[in-house]
Amino acid sequence: MSTLLEQLQAESIDLAQPRLGGQAIAATDEFFAPLERMLNPEPAVFIPGKYDDNGKWMDGWETRRKRGNGYDHAVIRICSGVIQGFDIDTSHFTGNYAPSASIEACYSPTPPDEHTAWTQILSAQALQGNSHNAFRISSGETWNYLRLNIYPDGGVARLRVYGQVSRDLSTINQGEELDLAALLNGGRALCASDMHYGHISNLLAPGRGVNMGDGWETRRRREPGFDWAIIRLAGVGEISRLVLDTAHFKGNYPYECSVYGTLYTGGNEASIAAQSLYWQELLPPQKMAADTEFSFVDELKKIGAVSHLRLNIYPDGGVSRLRAFGQLKAE
Repeated sequence: MSTLLEQLQAESIDLAQPRLGGQAIAATDEFFAPLERMLNPEPAVFIPGKYDDNGKWMDGWETRRKRGNGYDHAVIRICSGVIQGFDIDTSHFTGNYAPSASIEACYSPTPPDEHTAWTQILSAQALQGNSHNAFRISSGETWNYLRLNIYPDGGVARLRVYGQVSRDLSTINQGEELDLAALLNGGRALCASDMHYGHISNLLAPGRGVNMGDGWETRRRREPGFDWAIIRLAGVGEISRLVLDTAHFKGNYPYECSVYGTLYTGGNEASIAAQSLYWQELLPPQKMAADTEFSFVDELKKIGAVSHLRLNIYPDGGVSRLRAFGQLKAE
């Protein structure tokens, strides 16, 4: 049985990550450690013997010891989305962690102020020090700002906000080319044969990969077959251009790649891997190369509108990004 944190990581993405627009907005106090560190994508670290002018250097957000009534809080911006759960990570905070916390949310086109109406989506919960404190919530609304309240003070190493991106695609002009696979447009990586070195959601992230860890990479295959990843597009559309990027993958890029697609009209996505065996070939196998961005137009087959794609890599290896450009199908 997987833990709650493992379930959240498998089902969703971190909406607070900076590459999706996550940003530290304000905090009541940042005496020992600034709020922005709490959103760093890398796991928190502890560096023995490292101090700054205010005391021990800590990798997270840490407030001073409160000597009066009240509590500390911080406001962060997240990528607009539906939230499924949180990880309030207190790694390396032992005698100085926040003993409890709650989270409120709002949706606003501008940064929150003293007039903002907040909705509590996680009631006050006890936290453990030097631990991942995972919580699932049932809010089905879209939010883009959060207020993390810590009672009364202390430190939080990382805040992960697990959920799915929400974007109103009705604002897209008819005929406009759109990356239907992009995370920021609502694309979602569903499952893969293997994610030993890198999660499939990296395939759909903005920009080019920053290093080899910022992509999808499988273990070395020692048996027959090939690796694959399945993507749910942000909307139904006909793909006119595919981009596959092996940025930073040099001795470990796939020998070949192909892409299959389908207009998914029934069934349960829990069994989508088996159903993908019968999807149509959109891009026949193409030879790959190290650290290269490939664009395919003429090579694509006409298979009509699709809602899901399966990227196949032969036999294994790493791909940094997948882009699937096309036009949304009129409803």
